[in-house]
Amino acid sequence: MIARLLSLPSFLIGLVIYGLVSLGFWQLERADEKQRIIDNRTLAQSLAPEQISNSSDLLKKEYHKVLLAGNYVDDSQFIYDNQTVNGNAGYYVLTPFVLSDHKAILINRGFVSWNGRRDSIGSINIGAQNRVIEVSLIKPVERMNLNEDLISNVFPVLIQSVNIGKISALSNLDLVPIIGRLDKASEDGFYRKWQPFYGSIDKHLGYAFQWFTMAFALFVISLKLLIRSK
Repeated sequence: MIARLLSLPSFLIGLVIYGLVSLGFWQLERADEKQRIIDNRTLAQSLAPEQISNSSDLLKKEYHKVLLAGNYVDDSQFIYDNQTVNGNAGYYVLTPFVLSDHKAILINRGFVSWNGRRDSIGSINIGAQNRVIEVSLIKPVERMNLNEDLISNVFPVLIQSVNIGKISALSNLDLVPIIGRLDKASEDGFYRKWQPFYGSIDKHLGYAFQWFTMAFALFVISLKLLIRSK
């Protein structure tokens, strides 16, 4: 019996079962980690908006609601294309907002549908007067590399991805590498239905269940084969 248990096939089966169980526990750890992130981000969103006057503090406030004082730059706006909201294709309007220290932050003012015409951009003009706006902060994720050959230097500039360095160069502004999503109640915005900052832990729990199920099934099959051979 001991020799049979220590045989190469049994060892390999045991190794596979161990690997499947390890993957299951790893997914549970990922679920716990994501849950902690969700809790932290939910807490950040529940806090009252804090007024930020120094642009260097913005990077420390990701996922928080903040109040910003400054002015929009009307003649250096960006059209963030290839977006879909409620099944409608369109674009986000990204407008630089200059702060008191002369640095700027891109403000996502919301979604605009193409309405079947990609050759017509609706009016996105906005005044340059000083104002205070409320935004939620999120770091941009570059969807794809910007193809410089396809980017015009005539504003509003159509872009396919948010690359802060290249957008800074195009707008000739010192942009902070973070984006403000304009609050739904704020004026001078378009349709705003912001997705949550966090994902779901259900995916990780589902994967863990699959790995544990596979490990259990393999164990049962191996046990039956062992009993049958005995």
